[in-house]
Amino acid sequence: MNYFRKLEIKDIIKRALKEDIGKRDISTTAIIPKDKYAQAVLKALENCVICGLSIAAEVFRVQDKNIKFKPRVLDGQKIKKGKIIARIEGNARSILSAERAALNYLCLLCGIATETRKYVNAVRPYKAKIFDTRKTIPGLRELQKYAVKIGGGHNHRMRLDEMILIKDNHIKLINPQSQFPNPKQIPISKSQTTNLKYIIERIREKISNSIRIEVEVKNLREFKEVLKLKPDIIMLDNMSIKDMKKAVSIRNSQTPSAEGGSAYGGKTKHQIPKLEASGGITLKNVKKVASCGVDMISIGALTHSVNSVDISLEIL
Repeated sequence: MNYFRKLEIKDIIKRALKEDIGKRDISTTAIIPKDKYAQAVLKALENCVICGLSIAAEVFRVQDKNIKFKPRVLDGQKIKKGKIIARIEGNARSILSAERAALNYLCLLCGIATETRKYVNAVRPYKAKIFDTRKTIPGLRELQKYAVKIGGGHNHRMRLDEMILIKDNHIKLINPQSQFPNPKQIPISKSQTTNLKYIIERIREKISNSIRIEVEVKNLREFKEVLKLKPDIIMLDNMSIKDMKKAVSIRNSQTPSAEGGSAYGGKTKHQIPKLEASGGITLKNVKKVASCGVDMISIGALTHSVNSVDISLEIL
């Protein structure tokens, strides 16, 4: 639980248990004696990457602090179908009542970690890193992004306050007359992107140099204009493989090669924009995207539409 803010995670777990149990588990209380002791195991019913054992353990502890949860594997470990991943001992009623909430978390997080690992392995020959997005289940973002990291991926911004990302809708809402009262400041251009120069300059005057600025572009014309502004990252949104290769070539011909550093490739200091591929990326085409030479590949499907792994709780 060290990765998480414990109080927030406990609140999430309490809501999940309340949602699932309601006032009481009438099936279990009607059938199982109050003092019945039980032993159970969690078993993987398919190959997967394990993630979320500490969350599952916390679910049982919140339900009953006397339940003993003993993991047999570690988060990040790849296991095969049939593997016992944890042993549980304690009051039978408590185990059964907490079962579904614990499995819901565990199955989802294992699914995200497993899918992320597939993407990470697919691009391994190249420098591109796999990133998640903010397309998460409301209330579960911290857990889902943790699963992406366990799978070998990287986290894009957790919240809107961490990084500036100027997208097409931001640009559409820019009113040059209101932004730049002095007509001489307004660039004479049919391109909205040109106005970004003034927006980015103002942003840099107001924020810390440590806050990254990313700009979304949809074609090579926009890319060439934005490249001149030297943001930290340029997002290539739904661009073709051919155009992405051209964008990488143009960037590489105009700037020195980037050195290592953080998951984002180190601070650019407004000189070496990183290139992020986004939109329409699947396991079938991610290797081709990585081969273009982009630095980052962001994939919303890692968190918003991943399949959960099948894991069962079996009473011994």
